[in-house]
Amino acid sequence: MLRNLLAPLRRCHAWLAAPRMLYGCRAADGRWLAHTRVSTGTAIESPHKLVLGDHVFIGHHNFIDASGGLDIGDGVQITNHVSVLTHSSHRALRLERERYFGHPSPAGYEHAATAIGAWSFIGPHSTIAPGSRIGVGVLVRAYSYVRGEVPDFAIVEGQPARVVGDVREGDRAWIERQGETAFGAAQRDAYEAWVRKVIEQAGNA
Repeated sequence: MLRNLLAPLRRCHAWLAAPRMLYGCRAADGRWLAHTRVSTGTAIESPHKLVLGDHVFIGHHNFIDASGGLDIGDGVQITNHVSVLTHSSHRALRLERERYFGHPSPAGYEHAATAIGAWSFIGPHSTIAPGSRIGVGVLVRAYSYVRGEVPDFAIVEGQPARVVGDVREGDRAWIERQGETAFGAAQRDAYEAWVRKVIEQAGNA
């Protein structure tokens, strides 16, 4: 009987404690990002070092480490249970051991800026290692460990992640299947113009 009486309280507590999506976000430089959504269940370390675009989605139970400098481009989607890192201490712990705690500059401590290009998708349970540079329109599949450079429009997966495809192939196949009624000529042209612009900008970088 007591269990039945407490059940509504437990449900109410679970509802109140559950993470929520907040719509709209203030960037570190003061810009109001009206279309960006960030979960209350996501931890952001050193938010003053985070360069955040608009139309970004950051879901539940993520760790976003901006302590070494982090750039998240427009439209990036970071799903759930993702770690985006700009520092790593595992080597320093082994090298310094008891001396690590309180050390101002432990040997082996890694600190490097990380960037995720616009309109990329980071699948759940993935880790983005410090210093990684993920290109534009990239798909990182679930449970991936990404370190280093990822080219524009790549599909990556695995531990360590490797390139296994190109999102443009799947995009164009989907567009062809939809036909003009679902995805018209103007939308196709806009998509192809965006792809060309990304390629041109990469060539000029």
